[in-house]
Amino acid sequence: MNTQEMMRILDSIARDRSIDRQLLISDLEQAMVTACRKFFGTLDAEEFQCTVDPLTGEISVFRYGEPLDIKPEDLGRIAAQTFKQVMIQRFRDDERQSLIDEYGGRVGTIVNGVAQRYDHGALIVQVDRAECVMLRSEQIPGEQFAPGDRVRAMILDVKDMGNQAKIYLSRGHPDFIRRLFEVEVPEVAERTIEIKAMAREAGYRTKMAVSSIDSKVDAVGACVGVRGARIKTIVDELNGEKIDIVRWNESSQILIANALKPAEVEEISLCFELGRATVVVRDDQLSLAIGKRGQNVRLAARLTGWDVDILTPEEFNKGLEIMSSTLTGIEGITDQMVDRLAALGMVSVFDIEEIGAEVLAEELEIEQEKADEIVSIAAVKAKEVSEQQQRDKEEAEKRRAEEHAAAAAILAGATEGDADPDAAAAAILGATDDKDQDTEARADDILGGGN
Repeated sequence: MNTQEMMRILDSIARDRSIDRQLLISDLEQAMVTACRKFFGTLDAEEFQCTVDPLTGEISVFRYGEPLDIKPEDLGRIAAQTFKQVMIQRFRDDERQSLIDEYGGRVGTIVNGVAQRYDHGALIVQVDRAECVMLRSEQIPGEQFAPGDRVRAMILDVKDMGNQAKIYLSRGHPDFIRRLFEVEVPEVAERTIEIKAMAREAGYRTKMAVSSIDSKVDAVGACVGVRGARIKTIVDELNGEKIDIVRWNESSQILIANALKPAEVEEISLCFELGRATVVVRDDQLSLAIGKRGQNVRLAARLTGWDVDILTPEEFNKGLEIMSSTLTGIEGITDQMVDRLAALGMVSVFDIEEIGAEVLAEELEIEQEKADEIVSIAAVKAKEVSEQQQRDKEEAEKRRAEEHAAAAAILAGATEGDADPDAAAAAILGATDDKDQDTEARADDILGGGN
């Protein structure tokens, strides 16, 4: 047996796979002991001992402490096969543990790799010596990589699966954007600027609130960079995903207003008991505040930690009027009590029903029986309002359907030469009312603050 060649192979394995050389020598000694036990047919784990000289590779075997003149090649085919299997298994275990130790300490950091292939939707990425996995749920929707493409991702998790180490990557996690800002914005890496909160819908839009511990440093301006250079680099990495950077504020009202930008907010009413913020915006700002498919208000809610309802002044005032007329019709309930409830963020009969009698009794300093009566009456009124909302919605949908059908008929007649095309166009344009689109066609019609 060429011991020098054996040691060179061990050195190569230790270097290429980042395994401690002494650990490989220990594996070699254990494999030799197992082979001897197999050769002599013994079950005594203490019968044989083996040492390998770390310099020369000389193997010394002992039996009950006495030197045993035996070489690996003297053990026969079956024992030699056992020796080989033990060595392979222990080397694999060492390599798995090495990967867990190395990449486990890098969880949350950004790495660069090369795309290999897709396996049942998961992207396999080669990062240094490890084959990593990016599950479909951690990918950016619509993003595709070809074999050989560079992939920049964050190490999300490292798991020991028993026979292998699984290293999971992510590009869809909010912390991936956080790490990108740490790379591109030195003030974020140095903690001069702190990312206080973040909400993300990967591939579409991200909102993040930032603050600065140095009054001389503008948190938003530093993150955007000169002429948007810093944020442009990050947006390009994310294939055009929009990033809204807003200024953090300890006041929830100011923070919610900032989070809903670019929409302009008229008024914000906070109900701490329900964790709800009722935001009033002008009619022309409604669609901007809600955003495409509700994305803007949804991200703002996640960023601030409040359940955000968007209302127009008309809807807000109508909800207050219904609540006021309902409650003041109850014996013993004054306008001052209604104003107190409104100041606490309860702006509709839906809120009164949801808040419960116990809170009402405490806030208004009334008897529990009276509070139960208020909640019961508010619940009945809320049901009536909800039914009326549903009827209004159905009527609006029916009216729009009729207008669309009429417009289609006019357009069809114009194309056949039976009508003036200009008149047809005017009729079609008149068939759609912008206000109806904003207020009646909203998927979540929240008259008075919630249904």
